[in-house]
Amino acid sequence: MKFNKWTLGLAALGVVSIGSVARAEEAQMNAVQTALASTVISGYVDTSWEHQFDPDKETPDFSIPFRGEDKLNGFNLNVVKLSLEKALDESEWASGYKVDLLFGPDAVSYNPSANGDTDESFAIKQAYVAMRTPVGNGIDWKMGVFDTIIGYEVFESGSNPNFTRSYGYTIEPTQHTGILASHKFNDYISSSIGVANTLTAGINTRSFNASNGDPDPWNKTLLHSIALTAPDDWGFIGGSTLYVGSVHGFEGRAANTPNCYAGAVLKTPVAGLTVGLAFDHVNNGQALLGGPGNESVSTYGLYASYRLPDSKMSLHSRLEYVDGGHIAAIGDNVEGMALTGTLQYDLWANVISRLEIRWDHSMGDLDPFQGGDSPDYITLLANFVYKF
Repeated sequence: MKFNKWTLGLAALGVVSIGSVARAEEAQMNAVQTALASTVISGYVDTSWEHQFDPDKETPDFSIPFRGEDKLNGFNLNVVKLSLEKALDESEWASGYKVDLLFGPDAVSYNPSANGDTDESFAIKQAYVAMRTPVGNGIDWKMGVFDTIIGYEVFESGSNPNFTRSYGYTIEPTQHTGILASHKFNDYISSSIGVANTLTAGINTRSFNASNGDPDPWNKTLLHSIALTAPDDWGFIGGSTLYVGSVHGFEGRAANTPNCYAGAVLKTPVAGLTVGLAFDHVNNGQALLGGPGNESVSTYGLYASYRLPDSKMSLHSRLEYVDGGHIAAIGDNVEGMALTGTLQYDLWANVISRLEIRWDHSMGDLDPFQGGDSPDYITLLANFVYKF
């Protein structure tokens, strides 16, 4: 073992013992190694190619939800995610943590801060301390910054059945700073309840009084959900899940806004085939999403996924309908539908490779898709995600 010159000097004077210093440093190193041994590093690199077809314009002006116009008609690095996590073990007073870091253009969704600064290429998506208290079957706590508890789809495209996001995803909250408690009553019922600073993303952000613009300590966001799982002895539907949740609170100086979600993943008699249902509703949607009015937005989604037997290939489809007021990424007086089909073939180890086609259709008197010239937009996409 190597020692620095100060330690050697003190040992020469008889002030310290080389043996005691060696034992102390070894014990410290063992403690650090023990703490790090249970930390898991994971993440992914997400890339894509996207091309949009518009029969009336050479340069389409409709942005697919969450994709942005700068992603169209070219190759893209979407995001790099790096996660460090020590998951809770089975002990009664277990503890752990999780940190999710985002690098790349898609990090902009998570980068608002309390002082208004933004960094379009970096964001902390999650960073929380996890704890368990031995009440009932155990209550698991998260305190810090964590993902929202509602929604059929998530930020990580590789964890969704389709590469592009749904309209429902665009009206849901994404991130909260607060505390969340989760409890699993049994194998069939689990629930979560929490309190957060605000409805929308932004680490340590606060809600303000709408009348004078001052911080309001009483404006908090409430989160709660319940998940029900069908028992295995319920035939082919066994293992299906029903999820209901809401996030009710304030966003900046916006009015008190409830977000409601209900979704289900249903097994079918056909081996490898699952069906999903999703409903999202935001009341006072224009105030939430940047518009001036007091309207609501509702979205409905129907999903189907089929994995071919003994194959690396799977097929995924999504049909959705959106009806409401203002969606920031799309426009005003939105009414439309979209149909998405995705072919996934896991040819390379650790790589999700997908080819996707998406059709978006405007309905109603006004074209909600940012004033485009056509009610129909067709987009072809390829997506490659390496998970590590």
